[in-house]
Amino acid sequence: MSFATTRRVVIEDVTPRVDDGRFPAKRIVGDVVTVEADVFADGHDAVAADVRYQRRGETAWRRVPMEPVVNDRWRGEFTVTDIGRFSFTVEGWVDHFATWRLGLAKKRDADVVEESDLEIGAGLIEDAAERAKNDTRAELLSATAALLGDRRRPIEIRVEAALAPEVADAMRLFPDRSRSTVHDPIYEIWVDRERARFSAWYELFPRSWGDEGEHGTLSDVADRLDYVAEMGFDVLYLPPIHPIGRTNRKGPNNSLEAGPDDPGVPWAIGGPEGGHTAIHPQLGTIEDFRKLRDRAAELGLEIALDVAFQCSPDHPWVTEHPEWFAHRPDGTIQYAENPPKRYEDIYPLDFETSDPEGLWEALRGVFEFWIAEGVKIFRVDNPHTKAFPFWEWVIGELKRQEPDLIFLSEAFTRPKVMYRLAKLGFTQSYTYFAWRNTAWELREYLTELTQGEPAEFFRPNFWPNTPDILTEYLQTGSRGAFVTRLVLAATLSSNYGIYGPAFELMESTPRHPGSEEYLDSEKYQIRHWELDRPDSLAPIIRRINEIRREHPALQRMDRLVFHPTDNEQLLCYSKQHGDDTILVVVNLDPTHTHSGWTSLDLAELGVDPDHQFQVHDLLVDRRYLWQGPHNFVQLDPHLMPAHVFAVRRRVRTEEDFDYYL
Repeated sequence: MSFATTRRVVIEDVTPRVDDGRFPAKRIVGDVVTVEADVFADGHDAVAADVRYQRRGETAWRRVPMEPVVNDRWRGEFTVTDIGRFSFTVEGWVDHFATWRLGLAKKRDADVVEESDLEIGAGLIEDAAERAKNDTRAELLSATAALLGDRRRPIEIRVEAALAPEVADAMRLFPDRSRSTVHDPIYEIWVDRERARFSAWYELFPRSWGDEGEHGTLSDVADRLDYVAEMGFDVLYLPPIHPIGRTNRKGPNNSLEAGPDDPGVPWAIGGPEGGHTAIHPQLGTIEDFRKLRDRAAELGLEIALDVAFQCSPDHPWVTEHPEWFAHRPDGTIQYAENPPKRYEDIYPLDFETSDPEGLWEALRGVFEFWIAEGVKIFRVDNPHTKAFPFWEWVIGELKRQEPDLIFLSEAFTRPKVMYRLAKLGFTQSYTYFAWRNTAWELREYLTELTQGEPAEFFRPNFWPNTPDILTEYLQTGSRGAFVTRLVLAATLSSNYGIYGPAFELMESTPRHPGSEEYLDSEKYQIRHWELDRPDSLAPIIRRINEIRREHPALQRMDRLVFHPTDNEQLLCYSKQHGDDTILVVVNLDPTHTHSGWTSLDLAELGVDPDHQFQVHDLLVDRRYLWQGPHNFVQLDPHLMPAHVFAVRRRVRTEEDFDYYL
């Protein structure tokens, strides 16, 4: 241990950080990263601090100055301009010039400045001029130092020159950091593309998109893709498109016996035709997939593929690599179970295999195959049942080569497990949104996601339904229930998705009472959907997605604020970005009309309490004049269960003309 040190500055509590720097925080290209830290030193000397940052691969650090906030807390900002990994830290030092300048100002005010005071300043400034010798400001600093030492000039003139703001600015650019403290550890930021923060997903089973009575193909989906694009979605998510095993194939409604024409469950991956890199022959060929991919791109859609690391008993890996699977005492391979559920048609992979290197490389190869086919978005099935170290390794390896990849974690499990997967590299995550129905549940859950540490690394993707999830709320079958959940998902979260056409056609019948599985689920059989049904929610979905694209406030989650109402069936919240403010009021009761009064935080909305302001309901194109925090709302779920208001603030112009922004 060394008992002598010249590094007097202490740096603590640097943010943003995740698990004390074990994992990177997450941002989007173009984001301003706000760094804060406690920076202080012994005694009364002034301190200064910089944020140092660099992109992976850069050798030099870039710097931005930090400014004091309050109580030794400092803040600095930098903008991340590229996708990939950034590193940052904080450097602090005793600022002898700032200390001297503050003291000189006090002595000037007390008329007690001495020549020795100016000599000290001249030395500090001359040293800085030497550090700035290759900069245009070196001349200013040298001239100021010379003036301070010129005793022929009045002391008052020299003092004012020393205190000139331009001198202080130049000195801040060329400080003496020889005894600075650099915080350790260095923290990281992972920067994703915009779609990681803002996306609308549509899930469909290609085999149900053919003519009635026929097995649909990828070409059928390509031919009908306008339907999805016109609703305003930008991600088309396909469940597994691979060969499906025959052994223990499931029949309709998860029956244990399948008929010769039953298609089986797409997640029972693998057959004689191949495994995770093959396409089910009834869906088409790799060339058909490429045509679908290209047609989607023409319509502004990206393909997201389901990656489910499990195998049917007929998967080639079962015979080629039996060591990758867990075996019972009798030597047979253990099928998947989630008691009381049993999945006799699926073998889970064993991450405690004797050949972890071979297994991991094979799984990485699955991703690499589809990445080579132009896929950049993956929905990963049940990642919480695979080893955490594997995900950290494989996502890190893949994003090192393709940093614009997006991974959606389908992990409906314990919160800490869901959060761990996000920390390990998953870009977006399924959530508990589907089961949060009351006002207090939604407020509590969204506050956790947007205001706590999870906001640094966990990006929620809200789904009101999935092929596995038909909630009790949706089982009411009312139009209001579906519209309510749509509005909540699409406006509370900047990422959301629906499983269609079951959602827009309001499929609501469970397999049996108490079940969350659909009766006649597409997981087990081919369905035919009447896409042009007159009661379809497609027009409302289209309007919601239009509103999301037109309003930046709905494209992020960092300014979500809940506003009280006097009726707990009315949930009121706002989102804001720049000059764009959206205020939403939702009736959470899918069957009854509710009314009540808002208690708006006008300061959060940027509204003057002494003036009227306009709220424009973007769903039905109606405008209302409100004033003050308390305003009356009434919502009938059979007509429209929600208001999505654009807030127009009243502003007075130079000509004293009132208008609305």
